[in-house]
Amino acid sequence: MFKPKYPSPDTYTPATIRPTPAPAEHPESAIAQVRGNSPIALGGLVQSSPGTALALAAGGVAGVLALASVAVSLLLAVAVTAVALSVSGVVLLFLVRAVRQDFKNH
Repeated sequence: MFKPKYPSPDTYTPATIRPTPAPAEHPESAIAQVRGNSPIALGGLVQSSPGTALALAAGGVAGVLALASVAVSLLLAVAVTAVALSVSGVVLLFLVRAVRQDFKNH
C-alpha cells in the first residue's frame, strides 16, 4: 500500500536538445528577433505614456500615505498605553498610601 510505484524502464524517453539559432549579422535584426511583439524598448525599459507615469506616481504617493498612517497609528497606540499606565500607577500609589495611613491610624 505504501510502496512507491515507479514507471517501467521501457517508457523513459530522453529529453530532446534544440539547436541554438545562429547569431544575427546585424545588431538591429538581433534586437528585432528578441523583441518580437513584446513591449520592451531597445534600452530594456518598458515604454510608458504620461498617463502611466501619473498612475505610478499616484500609486507611490498612496503607498507612502498608507505606510505613514500605519506608523502614526502605532505611535498613537504606544502613547495611549503609556498614558494609561502612568494614570494607573498614580492611582495605585494613592491607594497604597491610603491603605498605609489607615493601618497607621488603627
